[in-house]
Amino acid sequence: MDLLDAHLVPAVDGVAYGLLLFVVAAGLSLAFGTAGVLNLSHGMLYAIGAYTGAELSDGTWGGLALGLAAGTAAAALAGAGLSAATVPLARRGHLAQALLTFGIALVGGDLLIQLFGADELPVRVPGALDSSVHLLGHRYPAYRLCFIAMAVVLAAFGTWVLTRTRVGAAVRASADDPQMLAATGHSPRAVHTGVLAAAGALAGAAGVLGAPIIGPGPGTSENVLMLSLVVVVLGGLRSLWATFAAAVAVGEVQTLGVSVLPDLAPYLLFAAMAAVLVFRSRFTEPEAHEERGPSADPVSRLRRLLAARWENRPRTAAPAPAAPGRLAARLHSAGWRQAVPLLVLLAVLLALPGMLDSYSISLAGSALALGLLAVSVTVLTGYAGLPTLGQTAPFAVGAYATANLADAGWTVGPVQIVLSALAAAVFSAVTGPAVIRARGTTVLMITLAVGELTSAVINQVKSLTGGADGLVGFPATRALWGGEGMTEERELYVYAVVVAVVAVALTLLVLRSPAGKLLTGTRGAEARMRASGHPVGRYLLVAHICAGALAGVGGSLMVTVQQYLSPADVGFEIAAFALLAVVIGGTTSVIGALLGAGLIVFTRDWVAGSWPGHGPLLLGALFIGAVYLLPRGLAGLRLFAGRPGPAASTVSPAGKVSP
Repeated sequence: MDLLDAHLVPAVDGVAYGLLLFVVAAGLSLAFGTAGVLNLSHGMLYAIGAYTGAELSDGTWGGLALGLAAGTAAAALAGAGLSAATVPLARRGHLAQALLTFGIALVGGDLLIQLFGADELPVRVPGALDSSVHLLGHRYPAYRLCFIAMAVVLAAFGTWVLTRTRVGAAVRASADDPQMLAATGHSPRAVHTGVLAAAGALAGAAGVLGAPIIGPGPGTSENVLMLSLVVVVLGGLRSLWATFAAAVAVGEVQTLGVSVLPDLAPYLLFAAMAAVLVFRSRFTEPEAHEERGPSADPVSRLRRLLAARWENRPRTAAPAPAAPGRLAARLHSAGWRQAVPLLVLLAVLLALPGMLDSYSISLAGSALALGLLAVSVTVLTGYAGLPTLGQTAPFAVGAYATANLADAGWTVGPVQIVLSALAAAVFSAVTGPAVIRARGTTVLMITLAVGELTSAVINQVKSLTGGADGLVGFPATRALWGGEGMTEERELYVYAVVVAVVAVALTLLVLRSPAGKLLTGTRGAEARMRASGHPVGRYLLVAHICAGALAGVGGSLMVTVQQYLSPADVGFEIAAFALLAVVIGGTTSVIGALLGAGLIVFTRDWVAGSWPGHGPLLLGALFIGAVYLLPRGLAGLRLFAGRPGPAASTVSPAGKVSP
């Protein structure tokens, strides 16, 4: 009883917090489970309701009702807009949806800050609720008890609508059999729009009602989104009551867990999320990869039409069969043609120091570090078929290994690179078995959980990471034994170019070797590979370890170039940027990934510098534009490269495997 009495208030707080997450997660579950949209902008919908409710709150019941109506309507309208935005991506799988909605979240978050300001807004509730009541000898806010009651009523009402009404039947049918729904005279598109509008309305209502609990401010939408994803994963997509129970459990961990188990609380949620996902994947056969056929958007159709006309153009004469000597010469010539982009890129990189100022050269070095991270994502996403949002975890391992090695006196660059790559490879070997069994969206969620767990460790182990303050002041890296520490931007850039060229060259050699062909075959025809006796799991694990080592090299290079390290450099946003770089370049193009990383750094740091305060808006626009305009990436712009192979027409969003 003494223990219960001591933790009664945090326990009730956990129920209130959990039920707030339930209302948000119910909308996220509805959007994903029914409409099939992985909506990473759902936290922004919550923020729309929260900001609107806070702006209209005046301490009266009328202000609360007006804020609730306006916030719910605004978020519902935004949800309907998301439906229109995601419809063209229906055949491209959840990866494109995730990147698009993340870009929309960046744009929406920037607009909300411009409209309402960057400070957290105060929220005024009616006087009758702005008081305390006695609860088993403790005083407790009346508003939170009222919110608990409203959330329970909402759960009961939502379950009744989904299971007992015609609207609910149409919603369930749209998820299970849209063709049958259309045959009954209902429009699946209208149901899709209605579902996303309803999901937005739930998030907006939660934002208005939850503003006194989780007030509107910077970082609110990201925090709400992450916790809602945990709730959806733990509760599943089958039952609102399971989501209800998972939300209460998450709320208790966030409040009661901090007071009872303060050392373990930061890890519990994402560890549980990863464990549930891995457990589910162990009892299901690996599914086919999500990437589907060529996109149905107008830009893609136009490119295919032009390519087809070029291929069918009149030819003067058919080429004669090549003699063995001529065939070897042609293959040699083709190898040189494939090397031309590499040589051109290398020439541009070497010429940059003579054309740019010191700040721009430093940005170019950072772009190379991010580019290596993007190449590691290319290996996993484009070649192994494992789309990842957690590759910043081995990237962080490599970065912090280099910083600690430098602090311990190990300042020679090659030594730092090798040891950081080894540490990242060991980390990937440990986490790999949890990843390689899953496919599609499950991989995204597992790797996201791994990345968030790594971020929690970074914030907790301050002796090695510096916590939220990061690390700075460690000795500069020496390029070779006996040299001086590099401090000038130009010499750091030259070092970055050398490291990046060596790492990319080794990566291309492996990808073009028989081992790379086996990996490509695993992605394109996994069932046939398994039937032929190939150890697919072993191939994927080796790919995961090698990609982790490459990410570790990128992290080491970033620390050397920046000369400081903070948690923001290895967080979720960087993981999303790396995935975007891969989409910009083409999921199987190593050179494209490097170019995509350069474009992101150019937009984030150089262009945004001339328009201060609007970096997220510019990056969000880059996300949106890349998803719509480059469905096959920069590699897909090569219209005259010949017919795509079987993998391109069935599972790959890119064309032929490109350098």
